[in-house]
Amino acid sequence: MEEGGEPLRLREKAYASFTRHLLARDVRPGQFVSQRELVALTGLPLGAIRELVPRLEAEGLLTTIPQRGIQIAHIDLALIRDAFQFRLFMEKEAIALFTLSASDELLAGLRREHEDTLAKGLAGQLTPEIIDEAQAIDWNLHDTIIDSVGNEIIAKAYRVNSIKMRLINQERFRIDGRVVPVMREHLTILDAIESRQPQRAVEAITEHINNARALALKV
Repeated sequence: MEEGGEPLRLREKAYASFTRHLLARDVRPGQFVSQRELVALTGLPLGAIRELVPRLEAEGLLTTIPQRGIQIAHIDLALIRDAFQFRLFMEKEAIALFTLSASDELLAGLRREHEDTLAKGLAGQLTPEIIDEAQAIDWNLHDTIIDSVGNEIIAKAYRVNSIKMRLINQERFRIDGRVVPVMREHLTILDAIESRQPQRAVEAITEHINNARALALKV
């Protein structure tokens, strides 16, 4: 079968289904699962799961342990340090480029949604729906910066690390109670980008990522 045929589609469906269930906490970090359980979870054939497992192992999302089964990745200090270091390497370079290439229209839209969410936070209007929206706004800014590079290899590698970051976020430092400081930090980043000063933008995003890293490590 050609690479673009049904086997490839099944592998991608299996990957998308697994990561969706992982982020929905249907399986948890450190949990042991069998291939049969992954079949039941994803609703996809055993063959697709067998091909999926090596990819997930290579990406550090699970480990096969002989005589015990498949273990979902632990959220430990090593993973936290590695994931944040990866973010810093990627995002510092990306934001320097984004600062020079982002359109005024795009930046105005990003600023507007951040300011609206900050205003809701300061007014004490943080319903669960608004908190979820704030989390989506948070992730979207970082994804937008990376995607602006226009490099598919970088984008794919970042997306894998982003899954780990979201697991760390769920386990260690959810945005609940932090909407106001996160929006303020993002607005500082946007200030720097709008000024078209790459070094200032790099410094702002470095401080933002290091603040999140400190929270994750101290829990």
